[in-house]
Amino acid sequence: MDLASLVTPWRAAVVTSEIQNGLLGDPSVFPQLAEAARDTMIPAAARLVKAARAAGVQVVHCTFSHRPDRKATNTNARLFTGARESGVRFDRGSVAAAVIPEVGAEPDDLVLTRTHGLGPMAGTDLDPILRNLDLHTVIVVGVSVNVAVTNLVMDAVNHGYDVVLPRDAVCGVPADYAAAMIDNTLSLLATLTTVDDLVECWSKP
Repeated sequence: MDLASLVTPWRAAVVTSEIQNGLLGDPSVFPQLAEAARDTMIPAAARLVKAARAAGVQVVHCTFSHRPDRKATNTNARLFTGARESGVRFDRGSVAAAVIPEVGAEPDDLVLTRTHGLGPMAGTDLDPILRNLDLHTVIVVGVSVNVAVTNLVMDAVNHGYDVVLPRDAVCGVPADYAAAMIDNTLSLLATLTTVDDLVECWSKP
């Protein structure tokens, strides 16, 4: 299928990964990632989501949060230890756990929050919700190419979805590593594109 067919509003959803204040704001649990996202990725993601809403494309925000006592959250990887030691808390309902204001969560958007794991799809409601909406393409936006974005792309492919990856609306660190992951791994799994190309698709009758 060509790009326009893949992302037509009746079959596609924009799925954002962890575009939260506690990751991309100040303070951030991963300051290098927040800095890398600030100038390019965040404005690109905001523009993409705005265009998706205007075209009638479903927007789904996948976020992470935990209980105040952090009960039942993961502790089995260095990533989780580093996040805990940063001092940034993702308590449910907190500012850190909320979608960044540049993108926001509009009334027609869906917000799905997980409390465990490394990606938005495994062990969450994302797959059944997309199937209930009869959507077949996942347009991946957010952070990070290092972990969650790559997990989301692979899980979506494993669940039978077509995946579209606007490379300027995702981010990882360092930048050359993220670019190499996109070019050498994610390009084998997803249709690579840009925000400009997606906006153009949705601007046509």
